Amino acid sequence: MTRLSSAWRALTPDQRLAGGASAALFVTMFLPWYQQNAVVNAPRTAPLQSRNLNAFQVFSFVEAAVLLVALGVLYLLFARGERRSFQLPGGDGAVVFAAGIWVALLLVLRLFDKPGITSHGIAANVGIQWGIFFALAAAGLLALAGSRMRAARRPEPPLVRRPRRPLPPPAPPPRRAPRRPVSSSDTTEQLSFDDHASGPEPDLIRDSAPEPDQR
Repeated sequence: MTRLSSAWRALTPDQRLAGGASAALFVTMFLPWYQQNAVVNAPRTAPLQSRNLNAFQVFSFVEAAVLLVALGVLYLLFARGERRSFQLPGGDGAVVFAAGIWVALLLVLRLFDKPGITSHGIAANVGIQWGIFFALAAAGLLALAGSRMRAARRPEPPLVRRPRRPLPPPAPPPRRAPRRPVSSSDTTEQLSFDDHASGPEPDLIRDSAPEPDQR
């Protein structure tokens, strides 16, 4: 209830008018829209049976469209009261105005094209009741509110884009072990090893040579 009251206070007078018209349109669906008259095999005192039907008892495409419009406009206004950011083609006023005109046309069509109702296999005559005229008045009020919202041209809240999550930093390259610097002693040892590996000393070569045969 707190969210509803705060959203209602955030609306403009024209938006509140549209909300009231949508709520009234929804309430009228529980009022008697049609009257069913059927002739049955009954005593002579009551050969004609009649009953009133609301929009939910004769639920068809027309009644479903009226219900969808009423709930859709109420949700739209609730979202605007909470300052939710989204854009509609033509603006909120144009959408509400078109919704009111659409419902009014459907209800006028229903005045001439009544739903077919059968009761226990017996065709019944369907008439119009006073509740549908209240629904027609609520649709006209909704269209009026939409035209006033369109004339006021209140800008919709700007679209707010959610910031993207930052990508994780790249993994650092593998660290190599530092090379050990070559010292002077290592250089000396390497050179001495090379000298010994080159071969025996010249004196040793002379001593190892065979003596000439003295005959």
